Amino acid sequence: MTVRVAVVDDQEVVRVAFGALLATQPDFAVVGTAADGAAAVALCRQARPDVVLMDVRMPVMDGIEATRRIVALFEPEACPRIVMLTTFDLDEHVYDALGAGASGFLLKDTSAEHLFDAVRVVAEGEALLAPSVTRRLIGEFARQGPRPHDAAAPAFPALTPRETEILRLIAEGLSNPEIAARLVVGEETVKTHVSRVLAKLGLRDRTQAVVAAYESGLVVPRGRR
Repeated sequence: MTVRVAVVDDQEVVRVAFGALLATQPDFAVVGTAADGAAAVALCRQARPDVVLMDVRMPVMDGIEATRRIVALFEPEACPRIVMLTTFDLDEHVYDALGAGASGFLLKDTSAEHLFDAVRVVAEGEALLAPSVTRRLIGEFARQGPRPHDAAAPAFPALTPRETEILRLIAEGLSNPEIAARLVVGEETVKTHVSRVLAKLGLRDRTQAVVAAYESGLVVPRGRR
């Protein structure tokens, strides 16, 4: 399968460099580049990439606002996976980008191999969060607290008990094999449950499932228990 990738950055040298790196991989096709968020939205509407490498700080429209608009254009199953690229390792960028609908977050100084792995992981619908980013993200949820909801009612009534359990384990950062081992079931069974959870909740990928689980209060950071 060929992964269609778009590169969005206000620096031409970055667009060219990332495009050249991605072109070295036989399973990637660069379908376009853009220099600002507004152009990125138009590019996604026209080229429909599978993955967008999106800079955070850009003129005209920043990457976080562009992510929100791109997510709003597509149904969850058809939405491009967006990986935020930045030179600034700042907490608010992590939280705001994931809240806007990004599927991952990488610094621009990442290695070529890590970049390739990131594109492949996100294209498969997996979460892309380094441990340090995950810790800060959970810390931000702990600081803000869950959104108010009826504590007597389940956070996601559309989910079966097993699906709710799967969602909790996703939010803990477990992979499919780890969930399978925890529940003593086959990995294919876990994949089926994960797909159903995402479909029922209208989520694009596991990253959004993590955000939804914490924001709903289904999972509470340890610091608030």
